[in-house]
Parts: sequence; structure tokens; C-alpha cells
Amino acid sequence: MYKKDVYTIAENTPIAEDIYRMRLLGDTRYLTKPGQFVNIALEGFYLRRPISVCDWQEGEMTLIYKVVGRGTEAMAAMTEGEKLDILTGLGNGFSTEKAAGRVAVVGGGVGVPPLYNLTKQLLAEGREVFCVLGFNTASQVFYAKEFEALGAKVFVTTADGSMGTKGFVTEILKKEPYDYYFTCGPAPMLKAVYDLGKEGQLSFEERMGCGFGACMGCSCETLAGTKRICVDGPVMESREVRL
Repeated sequence: MYKKDVYTIAENTPIAEDIYRMRLLGDTRYLTKPGQFVNIALEGFYLRRPISVCDWQEGEMTLIYKVVGRGTEAMAAMTEGEKLDILTGLGNGFSTEKAAGRVAVVGGGVGVPPLYNLTKQLLAEGREVFCVLGFNTASQVFYAKEFEALGAKVFVTTADGSMGTKGFVTEILKKEPYDYYFTCGPAPMLKAVYDLGKEGQLSFEERMGCGFGACMGCSCETLAGTKRICVDGPVMESREVRL
């Protein structure tokens, strides 16, 4: 179930190259699972912008987004006190119930944010967790310290080797033992994690129109037939996807 409401910007701060953290004040009752997203209306733009939720508590949520076009450029220019029209509580999030044994939490780029609240929840449940955060270069790395502050073991990889392990997230996953995984990031990374053959949950990044299943613009083929990323996902189990 989702809700349309107006939220007030409490913070909109750059935290890495082209990466911003936005804290919003307003109703968070419809956020129930890590991995859900919001859909933001921006003045002068026809389509809303879907942004995953990094974290939330009563009356406040945190979004982390990358400036990639005119819409997110407009978001980056917004200041404290401005208002945003937002659909909140969208999407099917991660479920921790099926996690077993040692759990790998794997994020790539702007796929990292929704894994923050997930990691917090997994640790609160007493699960053994390690996080692998993948980026292209050191200037794009963010939230590694925040994940460590939760109590998780954190590995950082960069494609150019400028920070952490050189290469991709799979460099760590091939060395570290794990029984189950949660992952979010670009499609090539999801496929690489999926191809390692373990069971887990994948969160898909997709361009969306409405965000609540009406337009069918984000449909994808799964082993169970056609599904919509915005409502049947963005999180899907590895056993049902076709990559």
C-alpha cells in the first residue's frame, strides 16, 4: 500500500562525486520493508523520479541519489525547507525470513543505499553479515563507514583499484564463504552475483512511469511469466528470475 503526501527537506548534501543524501520529514508509516522506494514529483517534469529508500524512522526518511540527468540536477539544487510531493511505500522489499547462515549483502553504486536499512535489520535479528560495496573509483565511494558503524564487516571494491580491492564485487564473493545473499545494483553486477549459483534476493534498477503497476512500463520476464518491477519487485528471489 502506498500513500501520496508532501514532505519537507531537512538536508540535501553531497556525500561523494555526484551523490547526494536527502533527509525528508513527513509520514513514514507506509515504509515497511528495506528495499522499497518512493516516487518524487518535480516541478517542470512530467514523470516522477523513483528513488530507493536508504533508511527511515518515525517522521523521517533518508534518500541517497545520483545526479544523472535534468531531474536529479533539479533535486540537487533544492534546499532545506523546500517541499516535495512524494508517493511513498512503493515496491516489494527484501525479506529477511529466508536468510540462512552467513549472509552477503552486495551493493553496486547507487544500489548501495537500500541495503543500509536491510543490514541494520539483519544485524538486529542476530544474523552474521558481511557487506561488499562496489564502485568505479575512490571518489564515488560512500557509506562504507556507515555500514561499519552498524557492526558489519565491510569490503570495498573499485574497478580501478583506487580504494579497497581492485575489481568487482565478485572478487570478494569468490573468497568469502556465504550461504545466502541480498544484492542491488546495475544489471551486469546482478548477473555476475547470480551466476555464482547461490540462493538470494536481487533488487532490480529500472526506469518507471507510474511506480504502482498501472502503466506496465517496467515489465520483465521471469520464470513465472511477466512481472512488473515496481509492484512485483524491485526485489525478486534468485529462483524466479531469468538472467
